[in-house]
Amino acid sequence: MKVAAKEIIAPRIKKVPVKLEKHGDVRTDDYFWLRERDNPEVLDYLTRENIYNDEMTAHTRELQENLFQEVKKRIKEDDSSVPYKLNGYWYITRFEKGKDYPIYSRKKETLDAPEEILFDVNEMAKGHDYYRLTGLSVSPNNKLISYAVDTVSRRKYTIFIKNLETGEIYPEKIHNTTGGATWANDNKTLFYARKDEETLRSNKIFKHHFGTKAKDDELVFFEEDETFHTYVYKSKSHRYIIIGSDSTLTSEFRFIAADDPDGEVQIVQPRMRGVEYSIAHYRDCFYILTNLDGATNFKLMKAPVHNPGMENWQEVIPHREDVLLEDIDLFREYLVVSERSEGLNKIHIRRWDGTDSYFLPFDNETYTALTGINPDFDTETLRYMYNSLTTPTQVVDFNMRTKEKDVKKELEVLGGKFKKENYVSDRIWATAQDGTKIPMSLVYRKDLKKDGTNPVLQYAYGSYGSTIDPYFSNVRLSLLDRGFIFVIAHVRGGEYLGRQWYDDGKLLKKKNTFTDFIDCTRHLLNENYTSSEHMYASGGSAGGLLMGAIANMAPQLYKGIIASVPFVDVVTTMLDETIPLTTGEYDEWGNPNDPEFYFYMKSYSPYDNVTAQEYPHMLVTTGLHDSQVQYWEPAKWVAKLRELKTDSNKLLFHTNMEAGHGGASGRFEALREVAEEYAFLLDLEGIHE
Repeated sequence: MKVAAKEIIAPRIKKVPVKLEKHGDVRTDDYFWLRERDNPEVLDYLTRENIYNDEMTAHTRELQENLFQEVKKRIKEDDSSVPYKLNGYWYITRFEKGKDYPIYSRKKETLDAPEEILFDVNEMAKGHDYYRLTGLSVSPNNKLISYAVDTVSRRKYTIFIKNLETGEIYPEKIHNTTGGATWANDNKTLFYARKDEETLRSNKIFKHHFGTKAKDDELVFFEEDETFHTYVYKSKSHRYIIIGSDSTLTSEFRFIAADDPDGEVQIVQPRMRGVEYSIAHYRDCFYILTNLDGATNFKLMKAPVHNPGMENWQEVIPHREDVLLEDIDLFREYLVVSERSEGLNKIHIRRWDGTDSYFLPFDNETYTALTGINPDFDTETLRYMYNSLTTPTQVVDFNMRTKEKDVKKELEVLGGKFKKENYVSDRIWATAQDGTKIPMSLVYRKDLKKDGTNPVLQYAYGSYGSTIDPYFSNVRLSLLDRGFIFVIAHVRGGEYLGRQWYDDGKLLKKKNTFTDFIDCTRHLLNENYTSSEHMYASGGSAGGLLMGAIANMAPQLYKGIIASVPFVDVVTTMLDETIPLTTGEYDEWGNPNDPEFYFYMKSYSPYDNVTAQEYPHMLVTTGLHDSQVQYWEPAKWVAKLRELKTDSNKLLFHTNMEAGHGGASGRFEALREVAEEYAFLLDLEGIHE
């Protein structure tokens, strides 16, 4: 007798209605209780969802493993970084075959010198499900190094100090920090930023005297405004310890002489709402990148160190309507300016004496070029990174005097199958509802035909002015080689087309981000790249909000959606000032204590707008310890979708019970998460190999 296959039943959970009232408006949240992290019923629900996900994807287990092995085989396991020189030592990060974590080392003066191992993270990570080492900072005399460790993935780091001559790790531990630290020039004083225990906002700068207890550390600066965070670093000239304070729209800087760490803390320019600036030190001046006086795309100013207030700012590079000034790198003989025009990175090199000025030549319609690690002030070599959707990442040393280019390294794609000439990248433009042209970067195999049957994965982020440049990925090849077109939609909310592009996709214009993405999809459908039967969308964090919005607004356009650590319960989160990072977000999303922002947010918040309609197949992922998007947001969203959706499409929810916002910490374990996502897409396409 044939036994019927067991039907896999999706988890359901109890509803406990909680009425949330604001501005005379009442929202009923049936799943509010899922925020009780220590409630056994919550952990039980997350576990049942994970079991359901495992059962629903059991038939793709082999495919997932094959994808994982395929991608891993492309990666050079015994890889190492291009060394950079700082204060008499060459610093190298390298990986060994079969190992998940990096080894940090250095060599004195020449690359032929014996290797000194600073840290073997593989040894340090033993016994931990998650391990992240960050914030390496070597003292000026090269004898001590501070470093920071997180073993939970909530981005709360503990700082340690190690003796580089003896290998001894000192007993002093500094808890609850951002991880970053910087030494004063006395080799004894360490400056660092500490976080608020509850909100995780970095709000205090301390100085630690080597050899003393952390509880005796001296408070240098306290950022009392809850919408700001603070941080500390050393100027490239090594002359100043710089303390920064930023909110989304406003910044402020202070400085201390690095030779006199107990000296006076001086301010550059007191904060003015809406005025952003950043500083770099050169000779007797601070060079200041700012949007002062309506310079939306920023301009470069300078001011004397002894009197740096804005009344003494002098213009160096004026504001331009069509060019976004992104960053500067200072060298003894050269000023290097990173700009963006028409969506593309430009690197402008100028001699301080005015005898030469030119742009680095890049010859592609879609590419990414960024200055790299350039810690040495007294050099004529600029290190930059170049890649495109079809060109693996190159690390280039460029001689700014002779204009000779030395490609120090190109990312090796192992396996013998990859040839860049087999792939094509394009930039195309969709027309948004309001007539604005929205750019997209595409990559696909050269032999692909535009016949409406190609699977397309469309990706975007679209918040915080963060631009997703067209970048190479050897992981993505697993989709391209199976016939996928990969698309980055440069929607408003990023800064691809300048600062206005960002301003037009936030606050009361946030919906432009969502409608731009949908209009890009419609363009791909209309131009016969694909059909809605083969159209997929993906985004994470604030890009996960975008996924939640398009799922509600235009579900019929997509076969499947992947939402990673999605920010989907916008109104409730933005009203809760105890949640990490909330108050600093008001300038991005608005403050819902103001009725105008409350009702606008409510009109697009994915959780608040789930309705009884058909939704695409969906894979939702999160981390139990995520400090940026709390696990309960996607958990509540999935529960509400299960309750209301009218289709029989897959809805899968996977919670990593060990990790936070960034997912797994090992370089290979993180690939398993990608293999899970790719298998979800390929399974929907009926591709099983």
